[in-house]
Amino acid sequence: MAFADLLEQVGSMGRFQVLHVTLLCLPLLLLTSHNLLQNFVAMVPPHHCSPHSNLSWSQLDPEQLLLVTVPLDPAGKPQRCQRYATPQWHLVDRNGSSAVEERAEDEEGLDVALQGCTDGWSYNMTERTSTIISDWDLVCDLRSYKQIGQTIYMGGVLVGAFVFGSLSDRYGRRIVLIISNLLMAVSGTCAAFSPSFPLFCLFRFVCGTALSGVGLNTFTLTVEWIPTRVRTVTGMMLGYCFTFGQLILAGVAYFVRDWRWLTLAMSLPFYVFLLISWWFHESSRWLALNNKPEQAVKNLRSVARFNGRREEGEKIDVKVLQESMEKEISCSQGSYSVLDLFRTPKMRLITICLSAVGLSTNFAFYGLAMDLQKFGVDIYLMQVIFGAVDIPAKLIMTVCMSYIGRRPSQSGVLIIGGIPILINILVPHDQNTIRTCLAVFGKGCLAASFTCCHLYSGELYPTIVRQKGMGWVSITARIRSMLAPMVQLTGDYIPWLPSLIYGGAPILSGVAAIFLPETRGSHLPDTIQDVAERQAQPLRTSKNIKCCLGDRRTCVFFMVSSGGLQEG
Repeated sequence: MAFADLLEQVGSMGRFQVLHVTLLCLPLLLLTSHNLLQNFVAMVPPHHCSPHSNLSWSQLDPEQLLLVTVPLDPAGKPQRCQRYATPQWHLVDRNGSSAVEERAEDEEGLDVALQGCTDGWSYNMTERTSTIISDWDLVCDLRSYKQIGQTIYMGGVLVGAFVFGSLSDRYGRRIVLIISNLLMAVSGTCAAFSPSFPLFCLFRFVCGTALSGVGLNTFTLTVEWIPTRVRTVTGMMLGYCFTFGQLILAGVAYFVRDWRWLTLAMSLPFYVFLLISWWFHESSRWLALNNKPEQAVKNLRSVARFNGRREEGEKIDVKVLQESMEKEISCSQGSYSVLDLFRTPKMRLITICLSAVGLSTNFAFYGLAMDLQKFGVDIYLMQVIFGAVDIPAKLIMTVCMSYIGRRPSQSGVLIIGGIPILINILVPHDQNTIRTCLAVFGKGCLAASFTCCHLYSGELYPTIVRQKGMGWVSITARIRSMLAPMVQLTGDYIPWLPSLIYGGAPILSGVAAIFLPETRGSHLPDTIQDVAERQAQPLRTSKNIKCCLGDRRTCVFFMVSSGGLQEG
């Protein structure tokens, strides 16, 4: 008997598992909202220099005031970061068209002195009633602070992966999830009421840290309480929670136009999630592996009662549990480190190539998704489109992985996803529809790459270092996510450089993925020696097709019938 058999004995996918997974999924709907929150709270409104404060402007209407104080940029719009050193009164006496021509002629001359916005800025707040940009004047010389703020947040996500990943292995999934929900709620609330930008960045850093704790432990608690046969479906459901989270963000941001209230709206539900998380059962698998068999048995019996299988649950005792998990317990006794990921040639190849894949996927994904204003389309509509494209993209990727294999799917989707991003360099900026379509297609491919990368990593690494390997890939991906906002700043000097980097990185990683071994139809390795000896096995062409997904105990059986592909 294995631990999976114990889950079957206490109710398999019964009422407890359905309720457990449903409640665990709820916070995931808002995690993506926090990742992409900057699209709205840090939206840059149209702005120009405020008029000279030492003069009276009561005799001028707003258009005249703008005419005599602010010069035009090459596009014929008021400059954002400069104004006339002295008001150009002579422009008031001319009609509109001649005044504009006169102003252009004056600006071409050398006698018109300009200066910075020493009296602050005036903002056009038609899209948002307030943003951190307008509240703290993060424009012109301080415009880089917007990207720095997002980088700090992503740094928190990276730190959280280190801290909460280790804490959950040591102290348990449930308690760390409770702490993470508490931190998420408190830090999000504090960020909403931050009186200054440095404090806002500090609380957002804590939000990012807590986000990793919520995400990691939600996934672990989910897969450790459900039977093998439904892990694929459950994994897809978890992935779609992130997709629908993007749509939720667009809807809430549309109705909540103040950045403080929007941040608060995305954070308050975590107080509810905190209360819900006290109900969750600690993983009996983790309890057994950490010398707490009595508590593990108690939890299994509790699940059995919830599922209406009290008698079956009472048959489980400490001896039965230890016999069921004998292999897992023996495997957990060994000592392995991150260095084992580079110990042999094949392990080095897998680690380097997977690092490149995870790194470029996150890098390009967040490079596209975190700056929607650059497409010149309504930002709320753009957020909906960017979220909706993930739905068919992830479904298509799942089918491709099952039929043509992991390696060509992973490599192909990265290369195909990078090409439209590069093509956008050649598309004129006034062609918003074309630019948006190319960006949406590229973003969909990158979302599909996420789906493949997580599964592929689990299949490539052996059981003894699988968690460390996937953790390494996650860390490299988070590092590149931190760099993605900073790359945006290079566009101030070379406009086409960000698109070149965002499009080139996936293509290079797609080439690197070609050197990974194929895992479709092959058994999952348990040791490093298994990796060296493994050869991909082609799928049998009989009616029953076996595709191993997830860890070594996770296998999904498909039956091809006239009705299509069905999970069995």
